[in-house]
Amino acid sequence: MEILKRLLTFAKPYSHYWPKYVFFTFFGMILGIFNFALIKPLLDVVFDPDAMIIVNELPSFSFSIKYVENIFNYYLTAVVQSSSRMGALLFVSIIIVIATFLSNLFRYGGQRVMASLRTRVIANIREALFEKITRLDIGFFSKRRKGNLISVLSNDVNEVQANVVQSFQIIFREPFLIIGYLCVLFYMSYQLTLISLASLLLSGWMISKVTQKLRSVAAEAQSTLGTLLSIIEECISGMRILKAFNGQKYLRHKFKNINETQAKLQRNIYYRQELATPISEFLGVTVAMLILLVGGWLILHGNTIFSISGFVTYIVFYYQILIPFKNTTTAYAGIRRGMASADRIFEIIDTPINIKRPEKPVPIKEFRHEITFNKVNFAYDDMPVLRNINLTIQKGAMIALVGPSGAGKTTMADLIPRFYDVSSGEILLDDINIKNYQPKDLIGLMGIVTQEPILFNDTVYNNIVFGAENVTEEDVIQAAKTANAHEFIMQMEHGYQTNIGDQGNRLSGGQRQRLSIARAILKNPAILILDEATSALDTESERLVQDALTKLMKNRTSIVIAHRLSTIQHADKIVVLQKGEIIEQGTHAELVARQGLYKRLCDLQTFN
Repeated sequence: MEILKRLLTFAKPYSHYWPKYVFFTFFGMILGIFNFALIKPLLDVVFDPDAMIIVNELPSFSFSIKYVENIFNYYLTAVVQSSSRMGALLFVSIIIVIATFLSNLFRYGGQRVMASLRTRVIANIREALFEKITRLDIGFFSKRRKGNLISVLSNDVNEVQANVVQSFQIIFREPFLIIGYLCVLFYMSYQLTLISLASLLLSGWMISKVTQKLRSVAAEAQSTLGTLLSIIEECISGMRILKAFNGQKYLRHKFKNINETQAKLQRNIYYRQELATPISEFLGVTVAMLILLVGGWLILHGNTIFSISGFVTYIVFYYQILIPFKNTTTAYAGIRRGMASADRIFEIIDTPINIKRPEKPVPIKEFRHEITFNKVNFAYDDMPVLRNINLTIQKGAMIALVGPSGAGKTTMADLIPRFYDVSSGEILLDDINIKNYQPKDLIGLMGIVTQEPILFNDTVYNNIVFGAENVTEEDVIQAAKTANAHEFIMQMEHGYQTNIGDQGNRLSGGQRQRLSIARAILKNPAILILDEATSALDTESERLVQDALTKLMKNRTSIVIAHRLSTIQHADKIVVLQKGEIIEQGTHAELVARQGLYKRLCDLQTFN
């Protein structure tokens, strides 16, 4: 029930749904029961007029089934006495038609209310999931497979919609009907009803036993499906390598094995889920036959507990109670299955956000003086990455981070915009710990250009203005010109309104990088972080991109992670990292003169 309560909170403000739903459901139930109750007088009029209950005086009001029965018999008696049996038959038939119409009208009203509730819940779950994913720190994604996250956003949400949220209508309406029908059945014969109630309880217990493992099996199935989606994503993203190394057979075999496992789990889920309906139906019919035998024996032996029409009406009512009970048991099995997906959804929603916002943030709109690393240590889980980092970056300076792969260069740069938080020590910006700034204000001072350009399946224009507000078309064009991108953009089919495809796959590497630079130029950041922005480019593209970067870095504080050391010879300070520690720092000339690691790295490369 806790999961259901949490799901309902996603329909907030959901309190306005319930009065309308209860109203429609209650009156729909009353009219439905009344409709089936008319079977007895209908049978009496046609087959056994002597069994009709004659009421010649209008009964006084009381809130009871007996009053409703007497008021109807009063008018039926009036019709029979003033007309014929055919007139009475017509009267009962018209009442049944009207009651049926109103019952279904109220039922439809309840369904509309529930449809609004269901769609609101699912829309809000998706929104909450996506919002949480965008707020989580980078470390969260390094531990999760992309396919599993996509599976939660798509398949798990769909499972919750199909098996839990869809069941809201059943679990909130069918109990009303069961209680209503049971009241009528107890009124007609409490002895027979006790027998039927015992069967319903037995059926419910058996179904709970059958479906109790659904949640764990469904959780495993959804996890396996996430793995499948990861393989598909990796296959599509790495198709060039897949074909270059003839890896199709290996990946197909891997996919087949996991797909077979997922299919077996899914089959077991269906086996258990589908077993609920046959069990409830079999027990229901068995008990119905038992009631028929007991009731028939009583009638045949002269017991006046029932007239024939009353007994037929009782059987009809009993069958009506089987319908909501069967729906409830089916919904219960579905909910057991859907709970596994709900668990996976709430696991993400409940993930703590490691990058905390300060309670009383210090306002910041510009970078004035310096960035300081003060005894900074950082570790991924328990694996140390940076150790005792002490560094000061003055405003307007170009700082280059160099060193072997795995030295901690990118991690050190990622700590400045708080993609991660330090394990110990502190990073100061203008003598204030960066944790005291609002994350969005801190990042607002920075522009980042990575080795692999991150572009979106959208137009050139929207990729450049991404995240920016209150910019004009002239601003975008000027940024593109500064990034040496305007010329190739205008050669495209629709210019700035051309869609560049998934991850910008319709562009070359150099073109993608220049769009990334144009995006950074448009942001006009005070602090610029360049993570090996030219290392993956050919010579011509590198020249164009480097020229754009030179324009971008002008009059800005720049932190440059360099692979090609020729691009950072003129840096104000070069910081050399090895195994997470700063082992050298100084200008190019100073470091070469020291004959240390930097000199050895330079000797491995040819300078232009």
